[in-house]
Amino acid sequence: MTLAIFLGCLIGFMLVGVPIAFTLLLSGTALMWYMGIFDAQLIAQNLINGADNFVLLAAPFFMLAGEFMNAGGLSRRIVNMAMALVGHIKGGLGYVAVVAAIIMASLSGSAVADTTALAALLLPMMREAKYDEGRCAGLIACGGIIAPIIPPSIPFVIFGVAAQVSITKLFLAGIVPGVLMGMSIIFAWWWVSRHDKLKTQKRPPAAEIRKTFVEGIWALFLPVIIIVGLKMGVFTPTEAAVVAAVYALFVGMFVYRELKFKDLYKLFLSAGKMTAVVMFLVGGAMVTAWLITVADLPGQLVELLGPVLDSPKLFMFAIVIVTLIIGTSMDMTPTILILAPVLMPVVKQVGINPVYFGVIFVMANAIGLITPPVGTSLTAVCGVGKIPVGKVVVGMWPFLLAEVSVIFLLVLFPDLVLVPLAFLSR
Repeated sequence: MTLAIFLGCLIGFMLVGVPIAFTLLLSGTALMWYMGIFDAQLIAQNLINGADNFVLLAAPFFMLAGEFMNAGGLSRRIVNMAMALVGHIKGGLGYVAVVAAIIMASLSGSAVADTTALAALLLPMMREAKYDEGRCAGLIACGGIIAPIIPPSIPFVIFGVAAQVSITKLFLAGIVPGVLMGMSIIFAWWWVSRHDKLKTQKRPPAAEIRKTFVEGIWALFLPVIIIVGLKMGVFTPTEAAVVAAVYALFVGMFVYRELKFKDLYKLFLSAGKMTAVVMFLVGGAMVTAWLITVADLPGQLVELLGPVLDSPKLFMFAIVIVTLIIGTSMDMTPTILILAPVLMPVVKQVGINPVYFGVIFVMANAIGLITPPVGTSLTAVCGVGKIPVGKVVVGMWPFLLAEVSVIFLLVLFPDLVLVPLAFLSR
């Protein structure tokens, strides 16, 4: 009965348009009331304690790093490097979008930020080259959701806090799946554009390619610093976020000199607003998580999932499908915060590696960023490109199916995640 009340309140409040953070608090309050343990002081205490977490400092600093990266010219130079590499191939601008998305994913960890930057830089060029704008916008949206998978990843930070899983291991485990997602949409782009008569770019001379890479090398150093630092134990994920923000600020202001002192207030304010939203969500989710534990909702969930608990792969397939469905109507962060505390005890009981589960779970949630009606990355690319949502959705399907196929492939073959994780964690 407690599970029914919790889910009923959660779905009911969302249907009437209550913001997710308040929905979490109200659902928790309803559950407390039903259990006869209502205490406003407990709600306030868990709300404050939920956001009072040192590890969560990584989220605002990675957001700030993304703001500095876009304003400081790092994003543009990454696109220039990708253009020098693959821009001359037939359909080259599509390959540029994916290569740039993979590189940018290793800098910011924010899908919306990467999608917005890529759309602003590449969509005008694609239009000029007579590419199908709906398909191009769909490709950019699908490329943008690689950001939550390749480290540094803000969703991995949130999942790690909510599920009590090593964020460093989540970061390391996300590298191969993120690259596989990128390769899958490269293949999908080749498949759908192979018969198109697309204008190709001229291959730049060697001197220009060399100049492009010399200018962009500062941007490429950032993911190397973060990954090597985490693997060698030089800094924690939280400290890595600070390093990323300071490095992006330094490069933008003193190397590329495109980031001006007068721009800083606007960038800090933007990162602060996004942080406030995330922290309020986390605080509300921690109230719910505490009540989930007290009400033993995981135990009730185990009973409901009884038929699939004997098969870890069947269980993972069920979770992925449910998450994909939920992602159509709920944003990524609240989905992680709501489901992670409920599912983790079941995951451990089934015998699934928590880090592996976290990677697959976040990948499935990332798909929700590009599925209507809520998809925030989808909305971002439509807004920047001034393209109707329906047109982008039609053009996006081949790339969406390619990324979902990668998730199911990783469910069938867990070693694709676990073997690289074991190697990188040594």
